[in-house]
Amino acid sequence: QIQLVESGGGLVQPGGSLRLACAASGNIFRTYDMAWYRQSPGKQRELVAAITIDGITDYAGAVKGRFTISRDNSKNSAYLQMNSLKPEDTAVYYCYARILPDDSEDGMKRDHWGQGTQVTVSL
Repeated sequence: QIQLVESGGGLVQPGGSLRLACAASGNIFRTYDMAWYRQSPGKQRELVAAITIDGITDYAGAVKGRFTISRDNSKNSAYLQMNSLKPEDTAVYYCYARILPDDSEDGMKRDHWGQGTQVTVSL
């Protein structure tokens, strides 16, 4: 069974920084695309940042220049460095990964989600 576990959320003042981490574990052959999404109350889940297995990144316009996504393929992990945080960044942040399990019979990659970690930006 494959699991994604996020860590690093919390309460921070506007202008502060946080670093989120996501670790995938279980019967993993290879982890492909990884990403961070977020969801605020009453809003749809939205893509924050994504990174391919080759390290190509993409960012939502609202976080470009403030957030940095990275990954460590040897650890099946992804990270989100968040700087210059704003109150509107307050949300539950979810890790996403597309993974090929090591027991796959059809060679299909599967989508996996973490349980989410709360980020609150407030005085």
